[in-house]
Amino acid sequence: MQRGLLSDYFEGVAVKRLSAVEADPKRSNQHEFQGGHIRKLLGDEDRLKIPARFIWLSDEQEAISEDSVVSWYDSRRKQAHRSAEYRLYYYANGVTALMGEGDTFFVAMRPDGTAMIIVTPKDSTIQSQLIYLFGLDKQPDFTFKVKEIAEDQSSRLDFAARYILDELGIDAEEPEADKLDSILEPFGINFPATADFSKLARDSLTNVNAGDNADAVLMAWIEREELLFRRLERLVVADRLRAGFLTNQVPDVDGFISFSLSVQNRRKSRAGKSLEHHVAALFSARKLKFERGVETELRNKPDFLFPGKAAYQDLEFKAEKLTMLGSKSTCKDRWRQVLSEAERIPHKHLLTLEPGISENQTDEMRAKKLQLVLPASLHTTYREAQRGWLMNVEDFVKLVRTRQAPAD
Repeated sequence: MQRGLLSDYFEGVAVKRLSAVEADPKRSNQHEFQGGHIRKLLGDEDRLKIPARFIWLSDEQEAISEDSVVSWYDSRRKQAHRSAEYRLYYYANGVTALMGEGDTFFVAMRPDGTAMIIVTPKDSTIQSQLIYLFGLDKQPDFTFKVKEIAEDQSSRLDFAARYILDELGIDAEEPEADKLDSILEPFGINFPATADFSKLARDSLTNVNAGDNADAVLMAWIEREELLFRRLERLVVADRLRAGFLTNQVPDVDGFISFSLSVQNRRKSRAGKSLEHHVAALFSARKLKFERGVETELRNKPDFLFPGKAAYQDLEFKAEKLTMLGSKSTCKDRWRQVLSEAERIPHKHLLTLEPGISENQTDEMRAKKLQLVLPASLHTTYREAQRGWLMNVEDFVKLVRTRQAPAD
């Protein structure tokens, strides 16, 4: 199934690292950047007001956003004898108040003429993800670098790109809705149980064999469920909006807020559960011995324990034959929870779908003896220095199979 293009959502992007003068109001109140390098992105008009959404994204907290405007202008427009000198001016707001020296500043232009101004901490995971999304070759420095988004197959959205767009609050439109609707027809406009929905996604892919490459199989299942879920979500939301939020002709504000929150909460809870369902189906198809969510010490419950609780509790069973796998669709700072979930297993594994986790985070994982496992297609979202350490899903399956092989 064909996916959309990044050029459907962005025309181009400029990125730089913030200097102290640009970010710290104690050093300067100018609130502007020298814009010569981004002229090809914003054009040659003498003065232009651009509606902009400012977004602060970090690895430790929820996104903060605020709508404002930026001014693009030629500071020498009244001096005909001098060459143009363009500047980008921003107004103080809740996002700019969080900016600091060394943070990364993205100016992303949308096809409708608006801008998305994204600020991230230096060397954070979200910075790495945005660099991947926009296809930037180098890490940002203190001069704007511009990348135009081509309207061709080079901007085709993959799973990682859609993941990052979601972090920005952008829902990618799904093509071929009719095919998805025919698959969803048995459920009507209702969400089934997560396990049933995951099974529907797997069963609908008749050309995918669980015995094939584990990385390709897992991603095919996950992407199909993502497509189906987003399509069903649109149908459910559209149906609720048609019904309206009026009670005796009075706007039901609480009802609207409650419904909106339920949509967001369903997305978050479903993503983690669906990953576990598909991983379990893959392990079962490969005939691995495992149990899900069984208790180890101090009421800890690892997502997957190989071969199971009985072997784990049997102190005669060799610890090197035990394996523990955490499963988190997104890591954020929650990966440390995995470290205490099975004391008998010093080297633990964590499967995630999160692209481009920062080097600082993966270095800490290595130091804590936590091995990150990702589908192979997501490895390219990581820096070259990280890739040799990453494990793919097929290799994890082989590792467990080796540990479960009968002794000669």
